[in-house]
Amino acid sequence: MRILTRYILREVTAHALIGVAVFTFVLFTRDLGQILELVVRNSAPLPSVAQVFFFIVPVTLTISIPAGALVGILIGLSRLAADSEITAMRASGIGVWSFLRIVSIFAVAAWLLALFNGVYLAPRSQAAVARLQDRLKSSQVSFEVQPRVFYEGFPGLVLYVQNVKAAQGAAIWKGVFIADTSTPSSPRITLARQGILVSEGPATLHLHLTDGSTHEIDPKSSDHYQISTFEQTDIPIPVPQADSTKEQELVPVSQLGTLELWRQAKNTKNQTLARWCWIEFHRRFALPTSCLVLALVGIPLGLSSKKGGKSTGFVLTILLVFAYYSATLIGVSLARQGRLSPGMGVWLADIVFFFGGAFLLWRAEHRPFEISSLRRLWSPSGGGWKDAVSAPLRNHRSDDVFRRAASRHRVFRARFPMILDDYVLRDFGMNLAMVGAAFLMLLLVFTLFELLGDILRNSVSPLVVGEYLLNVSPYFIYNITPLSMLLAVLITLGVMQRSNEITAIKTTGISIYRIVTPLLVASALLAAGLFFADQFYLPHANKRQDALRNQIKGKPAQTYLNPDRKWIFGQHSDIYYYQLFDSDRDQFGRLAVFQFDPGTFQLTKRIYADRAHWEDSLKRWVCTQGWERNLRGPAIENYHTFDVATFPVVSEPPTYFKKEVKQSSEMNYQELRRYIRDLQQSGFDVVRLRVQLQKKFAFPIITLVMAVLAIPFSLASGRRGPITGVATAVGIAVVYWTVAGLFEAMGNISQLPAVLAAWSPDLIFALVGGYLILRVPT
Repeated sequence: MRILTRYILREVTAHALIGVAVFTFVLFTRDLGQILELVVRNSAPLPSVAQVFFFIVPVTLTISIPAGALVGILIGLSRLAADSEITAMRASGIGVWSFLRIVSIFAVAAWLLALFNGVYLAPRSQAAVARLQDRLKSSQVSFEVQPRVFYEGFPGLVLYVQNVKAAQGAAIWKGVFIADTSTPSSPRITLARQGILVSEGPATLHLHLTDGSTHEIDPKSSDHYQISTFEQTDIPIPVPQADSTKEQELVPVSQLGTLELWRQAKNTKNQTLARWCWIEFHRRFALPTSCLVLALVGIPLGLSSKKGGKSTGFVLTILLVFAYYSATLIGVSLARQGRLSPGMGVWLADIVFFFGGAFLLWRAEHRPFEISSLRRLWSPSGGGWKDAVSAPLRNHRSDDVFRRAASRHRVFRARFPMILDDYVLRDFGMNLAMVGAAFLMLLLVFTLFELLGDILRNSVSPLVVGEYLLNVSPYFIYNITPLSMLLAVLITLGVMQRSNEITAIKTTGISIYRIVTPLLVASALLAAGLFFADQFYLPHANKRQDALRNQIKGKPAQTYLNPDRKWIFGQHSDIYYYQLFDSDRDQFGRLAVFQFDPGTFQLTKRIYADRAHWEDSLKRWVCTQGWERNLRGPAIENYHTFDVATFPVVSEPPTYFKKEVKQSSEMNYQELRRYIRDLQQSGFDVVRLRVQLQKKFAFPIITLVMAVLAIPFSLASGRRGPITGVATAVGIAVVYWTVAGLFEAMGNISQLPAVLAAWSPDLIFALVGGYLILRVPT
């Protein structure tokens, strides 16, 4: 009995570990880019970066541990049932309750691990991340300032820098322009050849300027103008504080220790806060307990999937996890509305699945059922649902390979694809669909719980939440397709290799290159599909999901046409500052223009006008009631006032000041290229946008690269089992996404050209994959 117990536990645990690893990696990729950027720009010490990495993992484990435990139970038992090992065990007198007792050892271990993570580790990790962010805030600010972009993050200051050079613990700025807007009508202007920003403490920064000048004007009299020069000067700058106090009130609830959370829920007089605290308190226990209730449901279903094999277990995992978290959301929503108590609402899903699992256990013991019988719901004649779902992942016997191939109906009738291609593409398509659906479900569930606090606080309608999830799904599908392609190719070819189908095909004289051709063609077509989706559909869906997300978070709707920017870099080495701009009438109010020498970065001209309007016949701005000063170093060459005047340097058309504010994901390639050109002329940061422009082409190609990379590894690990194949996929994905994120982060801070940052990972891994394919025996 001990041997049998170890055998079953080993089968379940192996699949569970792979499931947890895959799910944790998929969720962790959301934050991988920010961590790598900290490393690349050297803005945080490596121990702090490592802390960020380890603090994020426990938060993802709250979702991935229960899901991974269910994966292990369902796939492990389904594999045993498909190979008739369950039948042999039951024939020897081992009943359902014996399986329950054995698998319960694994379920209890998973529950204890998830309980420790949810009650102790995850809250402390979230609190530690918040403290670490506060500690790193001052050191990060100097790196947030990008060259040739106006930075308004400092209170009362506007900063413009011509060039930025990274250094240890700080950033060196070349060509510094600072406007003190404490008095908006007459800002105090400081220019310097060089500046260094370092941290003096958690709340103060120290800006050291070299070789510069300060320009001040009396707001009551424009005749009084003062210029002071300096070789070195120091300016203390307070660290910018968060603007939103509304969100800060709720965030600490998830960061409180469990005992402290219980005390706050018990002692607070605010009923709304108390209800939310009780919901959070019960949630920390209810989510880990899902390991037990999902095991109750998974054990009888896994034992009953005799014909479906691992594919049935995989599909059931997707459905059950989605059903569980949907029930959890419904219960929490009812608790938030006061229709259920916080405890009852949070534990609703566990209660439902407990009774469901008890019923299935009783049914499996007294009236055994077969999961594949459910196919009649889709195909009353007993047709293709079994073939479509159970075929891809079960362990095939080589003696029925040709019978299976001959019994299939061809999808394509052309000479290409041939029967062989049709055979490979069927299994590949089903694997790709199942893997993609699993990843999509996981991301939707994690996103739902991430927004749960905002949904409860802002009383968001379930219809709005459903519409948001519907619109964010295309974005998720676009991002998970390369990883899904990697796993699908590894599983498809790995199963064919293990069942000797690859060997049988090669004995007919067909090369391995011909076998993998349909997979490469399919991946290339899918890559093209991703590109065209990003050109014609995704920008609109991303814009809509961004608006819905703002609504869920209680933020105002984003205005994409934003003429209210106060500072814009002109076309003639000049800077525009205005307090009012009427975009309909093309009129400025209180316009100031600063022209400087691009070589020395010294101010050469300053113009001010109470009002300015665009004159089409002159193609210039007509300025009224103002003054002009021409400067040479610390001296004023001439000064005069005017009632009406035009200036050659003030000739940018009104459209130049009407810039759209968009994310790169909300534009296709042509729109983003035009957007970059317009912003670059106005002095806005385009470094990141240039990288994203190149990724419009580079990212879809990743799908083809993943297929190329998966082929040699799948053929090499095929005989070692699918677990080895999935583990290989996780390893490849970790290496690839780390390298890709590292190159992108280097491109974002101008350490690499945008083309190299976007395309280098594709080229490197494509060459590696191609080399490994050439070494595969054909």
